[in-house]
Amino acid sequence: MSSTPSNTQLPRHIDPRKFAQQGLDLSGFIAVSELTRLAEISLDSSDKVEVELEFGVDDERHRVIVGRANCALKVTCQRCLEPVEVVLDAEINLAIVWDEERAKQLPKALDPLILPEGAADIYSIIEDELLLNLPMVSYHDEDCIEQTSFGDDEVEAKTESTKNPFQVLEQLKGSPKS
Repeated sequence: MSSTPSNTQLPRHIDPRKFAQQGLDLSGFIAVSELTRLAEISLDSSDKVEVELEFGVDDERHRVIVGRANCALKVTCQRCLEPVEVVLDAEINLAIVWDEERAKQLPKALDPLILPEGAADIYSIIEDELLLNLPMVSYHDEDCIEQTSFGDDEVEAKTESTKNPFQVLEQLKGSPKS
């Protein structure tokens, strides 16, 4: 088993089938700025994705890629529109197949990765896995905006400040007749 040091940038194009056949491991990082779709939502282009991948052949002779990719992205909070950090931790469990027909025959534990022969863009594969783990809505864990009730406070304030026009009649009604 061979691997790259974890403080190096991963190569963009590799041949996953050859890596699996040779049982290679890859670990390192990918700059978020290299991942176009993820970079669009990130507020900090210096964010990095840490990646650990093991290529191999399983007991059923499937060529597989197993590992994880994780990063902490700064994105816009959907409540207050301020930056918030979202932690993405994607578990990767892929089987390399030639076509859709072979993808249907895979066990449920493996996700299909349909690839033609030759080099593949590993960055795109990692980006897909991270995007699948992105929350639907990003927001701070604590309340980041003031909770206000719309209209109730204003109605009470107006009621107290306005004078009742029948207030004078009420006073006359209570006064003794002469």
